[in-house]
Parts: sequence; C-alpha cells; structure tokens
Amino acid sequence: MGKRDDLIAKYAEDLKSKCGMEPDMDLLTKVTIGCGPAIYNDDASTVAASQDSELETVKNNFLIKKLGLADGPELMDGINAAIETYGQSERNKYRAVFYYLLVKHFGKEAVYA
Repeated sequence: MGKRDDLIAKYAEDLKSKCGMEPDMDLLTKVTIGCGPAIYNDDASTVAASQDSELETVKNNFLIKKLGLADGPELMDGINAAIETYGQSERNKYRAVFYYLLVKHFGKEAVYA
C-alpha cells in the first residue's frame, strides 16, 4: 500500500471512532484524492476549526467553488455541524475527513461520481 492508502485507512478509522459513522470508502477515496498534495503536509492536512479565517477558506474554496453551493448562512451551519460531528475537542481534524463530512451533510456525493 502507498502512503495515500495508509492515509485513507487512517481517515476511515477517524470516521468510525470519532464521528461514529461507517465510511463510504469509494467516496472517501475520491474526496482524499481531491485534496491533492495537501494531505501530505502536516499543516495543510488538518482544518484549524478554531480559526475563523480557516473556516472562511473551507467555505469559499470547498463548499462554494468545489461543491457549487450558493453562499448563505447554511454553509456555516454545515461547517459547524461537521465540527460537532468530528468533536469540538478533537485537535486534529483531518481535511479529507472534514470535507467528507461536508459532502455528506450537503448531499453532494454526485460531485465525486
């Protein structure tokens, strides 16, 4: 297995143990690939959920540009729901897992079909 496969396995474990959900491995793999080289960078591979600027970046670059959602208060509601699901106290929120939670929350799996 390559490094990306190892990371996907780690993300799947996070979804099971921290988020209490059985991951759709095909979707998780596609979301992970969509994150590009960021998953290999310690800083970029996680979402700093306590930083407003980071959450704005997630909203603009992922939800609006990638998933094609219209800007509105429901986007931050979705981000906050993902933070709650992952666990407010969980320091390391992996970007691929966070994005997976957002894709599921907004029902945008078709973007990765």
